[in-house]
Amino acid sequence: MDFVKAFIFGGLICVAAQLLMDLTSFKVTPAHVLVGLVTTGVVLSALGLYQPFVDFAGAGASIPLTGFGHILAQGAIEGVKKDGLLGAFTGGAAAAAGGITAAVVFGYFAALLFRPKG
Repeated sequence: MDFVKAFIFGGLICVAAQLLMDLTSFKVTPAHVLVGLVTTGVVLSALGLYQPFVDFAGAGASIPLTGFGHILAQGAIEGVKKDGLLGAFTGGAAAAAGGITAAVVFGYFAALLFRPKG
């Protein structure tokens, strides 16, 4: 059942982003959507609304870009508690370092295995 919830809720986040690009009268680019989803995750996390969604939807809430924003916000909050104002800048990066490293490493291996088009 965890896989079904992750598929449904992660898919709904992606569908909402795609509909935003397709149905708005002004030009919304993928870059706008990326920034909007990360910012939405940060704001919802700061308001305490995103963690219950992560607890319910699991990977469906933590894998999309809103989940990345949630991790950044939670890292910044923990960094401030631990290191003061400096932690606001370092906490988010420290919390997201594992995911960012995995994306870079897997992207590198994918580029080695397949022919990237440049």
